[in-house]
Amino acid sequence: MNLTGWSRFELPRSGPVWMRRLREAARGRFEELGFPTSRVEEWKYTNVAPIARTAFQPAAEVPSGELAEKLAGMRFADLGAPRVVVVNGRYSAELSSADGLPEGVQVSSLSKALETEPESLQPHLARCAPYENHAFIALNTALLEDGVLVRIAHRCVLNSPLYLLHVTGVNGSAVAWHPRTLVLAGRDSQARIIEGYLGLEEGVCFSNAVTEAVLGEGAVLDYTKLEVETDQAFHFGALHVWQGRASSLHSHSLALGGRLVRNEIGVVLAGEGAEATLNGLYLVTGERHIDNYTTLDHAQPHCPSRELYKGILDGKAHAVFHGRIIVRPEAQKTDAIQRNKNLLLSAEAVINTKPQLEIYADDVRCTHGATVGQVDPEAVFYLRSRGIAAEQARSLLTQAFASEILERLQFEPLRRRLRETLACWLGPARRP
Repeated sequence: MNLTGWSRFELPRSGPVWMRRLREAARGRFEELGFPTSRVEEWKYTNVAPIARTAFQPAAEVPSGELAEKLAGMRFADLGAPRVVVVNGRYSAELSSADGLPEGVQVSSLSKALETEPESLQPHLARCAPYENHAFIALNTALLEDGVLVRIAHRCVLNSPLYLLHVTGVNGSAVAWHPRTLVLAGRDSQARIIEGYLGLEEGVCFSNAVTEAVLGEGAVLDYTKLEVETDQAFHFGALHVWQGRASSLHSHSLALGGRLVRNEIGVVLAGEGAEATLNGLYLVTGERHIDNYTTLDHAQPHCPSRELYKGILDGKAHAVFHGRIIVRPEAQKTDAIQRNKNLLLSAEAVINTKPQLEIYADDVRCTHGATVGQVDPEAVFYLRSRGIAAEQARSLLTQAFASEILERLQFEPLRRRLRETLACWLGPARRP
């Protein structure tokens, strides 16, 4: 696909020599790969031509004073937890407040960490999320300038969630930014991290975000991604996790906004006894498009995994779910279950779903399945017979469908605001 226009993005020159070489290699790989087309199986139902042909400008710095007032009135801007704010891909110390974090948790600007402790980052950065065969990750790596580093010490317990908030300042023109988050969880540590992407104002923009997490032996990570960008926003987000022995990952993907969104999760269960749970909820209306692509790679024995993604579609919306479970020959005693359930609220909404198993071991228990349907008319009739209006009955049943995912969120303030958002989305003012 044509890369004209992307040549205006000059590579950042900051950081150690190995970082600059990494950017050069990633740019070369991006130029070789080009943007994916529908001829690539993994992108069969998602057309990224609108991203490729838009003349994006590098996102400029936005004064923190301008954003503070806008953030104050937004539903997901403040969750009552320690917050780190990234504006247009750049760490903002002025808007961040990490008070209340235990001593064993280090949170800093990724660009600053590359200057002060580059040797400690080299073994991890761009290792979990390989760029060699992925254009968007290659582009992010080539233009990697800033982001967030989260380092959790051995046996450290982070009781309160850490909120990593990425916000947009468009200022009229089509802008793009490429934030990187690196999470290093030490042995037997426990943490909850919420990573949010929030659109502050209308305007064409492209957030190309990559998060890498390395879980040491026995580490526990509860990770939530919240995507609430504007109707003109393009978003690509990748979460890649490497799990050590007996580690545990709980991932929650919540996609509520954006014009064209692709969320990818790649998890390698690299240590015996590691376990992973992937939960997802996507709400799609109008002519929006949301694509979820997940991979659970069972590389060692005795590793259970559970995956449940649910989608609610209305209008002329289009959603895609492609989930892969890979069981390597060494991964005997794997126990994996994958499910995708979709609720269509209109006759014009479309879902393409493809749960997939690739099993190379013989002593495993793996199942997968997908369902697509509409609100049960018998259930609506039952509620109407109890004096509930038809529209309200359908709304209640839809909320019940989503609640299975929302109830799995451990942080009540986020769960409450998501319920409010869903109720508004299902109300009379919902867009067709």
